[in-house]
Amino acid sequence: MDVLKYIFIIVGGYLLGSVSISIILSRMLGTDVRKKGSGNAGATNMARTFGLLAGFATLAGDFLKAVIVMFVGYRLCGDWGLMAGGMACTTGHCFPIFYGFRGGKGISVGAAIGLAIDWRVFLGIVAVFLIAAFLSKKASVGSVCAAVAVVVLSFVFAVPLPRLLLAIYAAALAVFQHRANLKRLSEGTEPDFKAADGK
Repeated sequence: MDVLKYIFIIVGGYLLGSVSISIILSRMLGTDVRKKGSGNAGATNMARTFGLLAGFATLAGDFLKAVIVMFVGYRLCGDWGLMAGGMACTTGHCFPIFYGFRGGKGISVGAAIGLAIDWRVFLGIVAVFLIAAFLSKKASVGSVCAAVAVVVLSFVFAVPLPRLLLAIYAAALAVFQHRANLKRLSEGTEPDFKAADGK
């Protein structure tokens, strides 16, 4: 039955999304990343705290878990299954049941969602992130701009409705998770991005 398939996709997607790569890696390195830097369990704070390698490992792990969830969802229920899996995974990533509902901000998972929606959307959001982050020297600016871009580009390339809804949900959640960053940006207190040295 399709209902059982959707339950499997949503529950499985949320639980896999709740597996926080940054928290696992940081604890292996001796501390919980949420106790360092910005307090966020994401790739940016991992890079700030433990170095670029740790940041890239976190990004890759979070990206991969989202790809797995959306691939399974698509195989079981097509585009609507992809949408359900993507929404569940990014929700679990941001509010992980295994870690007191304190997770990341949805950018690494959002990149995977962009790729699942349309490869052109993915290339576009990567370009927007890099340009905005480079010009502003702030990862948060690149992240928020990329989140907005995923919706804009989904409209531009006229993606199917389930993928458009997924783009809107992922973008809205990512912007919501950056509300503290946006407040600091408005106050001029948001720090520039700088990775830790050689860890």
